[in-house]
Amino acid sequence: MTENSDSAGQASGSGQRRELTARLAVPEMDCPSCAQKVDKSLQRIDGVVDTTLQPTTGTASVTYDPDRTSDADVVKAVEAAGYEVVGGPDSDADERADSGDSVDIAPPSEVWTSPRAKKTWIGAALVTFGLLFEFLLTAQNVAVAGVLGSPLHVADLLFLGAVAASGVPVVRSGYYSAKNRSLDIDLLMGTAIIAATGIGYFVEAATLAVLFSIAEMLEDYAMDRARDSLRELMELSPDEATVMRDGEEVTVPADEVEVGETVVVRPGDKIPLDGTVIDGESAVDQSPITGESVPVDKTAGDEVYAGAINEEGYLEVEVTSTAGDSTLSRIIEMVQGAQAKKTDTEQFVDRFSGYYTPVVVVLAILTAAIPPLVIADPVTVDAAGYGVTFAGDWQTWFIRGLTLLVIACPCAFVISTPVSVVSGITSAAKNGVLIKGGNYLEAMGEVDAVAVDKTGTLTKGELAVTDVVPAGDTDVATLLSHAAGLERCSEHPIATAILTHATEEGVNDLPDLTGFESLTGKGIRGKIDGETYYAGKPALFEELGFDLPRARRETDGVPGNGATGGSPDHRSDGGVVAEETAASNDGAFAEDALAALEREGKTVVIIGTGSKLLGAIAIADEVRPASKRAVQRLQELGVERVVMLTGDNEGTARAIAEAVGVDEYRAELLPDEKVDAVEELQSEYGEVAMVGDGINDAPALATAEVGIAMGAAGTDTALETADIALMGDDVGKLPYLYELSHTANGVIRQNIWVSLGVKFLLALGVPLGLVSVALAVVVGDMGMSLGVTGNAMRLSRIEPDR
Repeated sequence: MTENSDSAGQASGSGQRRELTARLAVPEMDCPSCAQKVDKSLQRIDGVVDTTLQPTTGTASVTYDPDRTSDADVVKAVEAAGYEVVGGPDSDADERADSGDSVDIAPPSEVWTSPRAKKTWIGAALVTFGLLFEFLLTAQNVAVAGVLGSPLHVADLLFLGAVAASGVPVVRSGYYSAKNRSLDIDLLMGTAIIAATGIGYFVEAATLAVLFSIAEMLEDYAMDRARDSLRELMELSPDEATVMRDGEEVTVPADEVEVGETVVVRPGDKIPLDGTVIDGESAVDQSPITGESVPVDKTAGDEVYAGAINEEGYLEVEVTSTAGDSTLSRIIEMVQGAQAKKTDTEQFVDRFSGYYTPVVVVLAILTAAIPPLVIADPVTVDAAGYGVTFAGDWQTWFIRGLTLLVIACPCAFVISTPVSVVSGITSAAKNGVLIKGGNYLEAMGEVDAVAVDKTGTLTKGELAVTDVVPAGDTDVATLLSHAAGLERCSEHPIATAILTHATEEGVNDLPDLTGFESLTGKGIRGKIDGETYYAGKPALFEELGFDLPRARRETDGVPGNGATGGSPDHRSDGGVVAEETAASNDGAFAEDALAALEREGKTVVIIGTGSKLLGAIAIADEVRPASKRAVQRLQELGVERVVMLTGDNEGTARAIAEAVGVDEYRAELLPDEKVDAVEELQSEYGEVAMVGDGINDAPALATAEVGIAMGAAGTDTALETADIALMGDDVGKLPYLYELSHTANGVIRQNIWVSLGVKFLLALGVPLGLVSVALAVVVGDMGMSLGVTGNAMRLSRIEPDR
């Protein structure tokens, strides 16, 4: 399957040169050496400008000059490397350029029923019968032919048939490897099969051909399973949408819907595109995008995302982005881009394998050639109960050399990092965590300290009423009605919080207000039923003559915004406090009531007249329910230090820090001071991850080894600037992210060292005659490749705490 599209023109002489991009599905290209072979073949095509090969997705993206080559030539070059292009070209490039087909990942492979599989099963059957005649039915294993004076028995013919059936595809691949000067497993195995057949070792040649073919199919199956996680992510995006056009509902492809059109989403349907609800209400399952475990109620004015599932109600949604620009599309694009970038570990392994394979090949040649020349008589040694014979015959050492050739393949440890990265990144994306690259996955697992912004991260970032404290004989309803009556003329966030709480408590019958006036930095006042009422900070009522039992605080402010450290309790309009009859607290509040609220970092608003207190309302930026557990879990998982950074005042910062259990906090920080704080943590503890909103905290996010943005769903800036984005506004995903990354690092190390260790042990056993060709294939090649892939797939089982 291919797709071509015009790319940006490039200057060529006096004009512009048009370029096309062919996107090809190459399912069998599933390892770095495969990609290297394809790349070398493509580079020989005149007109190829750029290539991007992704073994983890089985796709190739080739940019070329259509005046010098064609789409068909590109496909032929891939096939010349020995790999089939699924859905190859059937028309010219320009026709396909408008087709709109997209190849983001290779289609599922029919591993067990493919032509290669059928040849393998035939070869396996022939080997089985050959072994039967060779070792059990020896009387029937008669000579039926002769070649160059040597007899061929029934078993020999069966083994040769197995080599022809299962070995020819291997030799063919080896031929393409040699043609492209690629020293890979296909070339090594093909050489071994030909050599063993040439010297009459039909049993070894047939066994090697069949076992290697089975190993290749198992590896294809394992890689296909690894690709499934990305396919599942891509299948979240609906193909069609029901659109209102000219008063009628029309079903059209999702990519034909324009911004501003209205789509209809019925219960059980997927939301086809990002948009804003304009009619209806429903619970929407956003877990595919944000990882939220509970459906979110949506009404008119709320945002919804493509791929989310409408649970129960009818919705009409005004489209705000096209199919290719939706949040889900950007997630998929970034996940694919993340997989294309090699991590530092992966680059090291690639460099190491470049030395490992040639060295072992040379050792294989020396093993086959030197011992027969220097060992005159057989020497038998008892090694831990095994009879080890150092014979000087050519055939014995030739087979041992072939065995080392099998072990020379670095496939297992070369794929150990990419399959782990694929598994980790796609698993995270399905749980609402977007990791931009394997390097960030690795880096997050190594952090020693986590710096967390307060407002909007540990707290909700929205003011809310936390306590209502009536004074004297005033009841809650009376207190709320007078407070809301005063505040309804104000646009301050405090007013919004009080009005919202009054509505939630069913207090809707508000008294009439006249003469509303804002008192700078203190509060507001107005007349209700002809009497002047006040709502403001305790200092305002102390000026009125009340003696309030409260903590004398440096700041009487609402928690700041986490960026400027300001004290936005000051109301902007002018005004003066009119002189009223002074009064005392007269026992209106308990001795420690106001002080206790202030120590908790809450802003206290008192409501009353110049002579009587109705009560107090405490307001705060509420701590997220998940914050305390997230901090505790990070500490349990081994993070050395969790530090809260905020621009808020000292008292509020201290209260929030105590509530969530961070190891330390730093308050009243400007954006550049947050950068300094991150650098201090780096010098004291090591690698640091910074968690913030992706905009105000951008300098600190950029300074830390890993920058993590909160609530990035639908936010272009956060998606683009952060290394890792938590798509939902859920700080509880932090422990999951750290555990996933930390485990991924462990899996990568396990895969690399175990695969190298096994190959090293097998290589040691080859000269002693303890390792056969079959054992080298089953354990050293097939076993380890399956082992590292299976180990990497464990990452998909790590899930966030619900």
